[in-house]
Amino acid sequence: MTRVLVPLADGFEEMEGIIIIDVLRRAGVEVVSAALKDGPVQAARGTMHLADTTLEAVQNDDFDMIVLPGGGGGAQNLQRDERIKQILLRMQAKDKYIGAICAAPNVLRNHGILKETDRFTLHPGTINDGSGGQYVDNERIVRTGRITTSIGPGSAFEFALDLVEQLCGKAVRDKTAAPMYLPEVSAE
Repeated sequence: MTRVLVPLADGFEEMEGIIIIDVLRRAGVEVVSAALKDGPVQAARGTMHLADTTLEAVQNDDFDMIVLPGGGGGAQNLQRDERIKQILLRMQAKDKYIGAICAAPNVLRNHGILKETDRFTLHPGTINDGSGGQYVDNERIVRTGRITTSIGPGSAFEFALDLVEQLCGKAVRDKTAAPMYLPEVSAE
């Protein structure tokens, strides 16, 4: 079964983290949400969330994809965590999928995952002074090889469905999207 790691850090954007987890699970993907620390994770809007496990418990497991939710504080906490950096570097070395939304593409930039010629998008209010990649303005989702980035909370459903398509194919994407009745999502 396809396995995806979604690390949850204090300050993560609720919509991004939960929609990514939910949509991937609807598609039959095994999603492991992992908190950076023991106990509940407080998201950007103050809601509290319980992850499936801790990052400590799964940091050496094999995954087909890692997806970083955004949220300014959440992305900063992901970037500060050395384990996240090591997981990202290992995933990239094994040619695995990597996704990041909103502020989280900055983590990829600052850890050298996005190279100078790699295209990416992110929430324009969060672009920092990091290096790496070519910022693409006004695109909701940008793929460069096996790295997928997305602009922000409003693109969370289409981002998650794009990840489903990469992992499971277009037919599974369409089957997953149809019962959600999302606007502008093909169910053909």
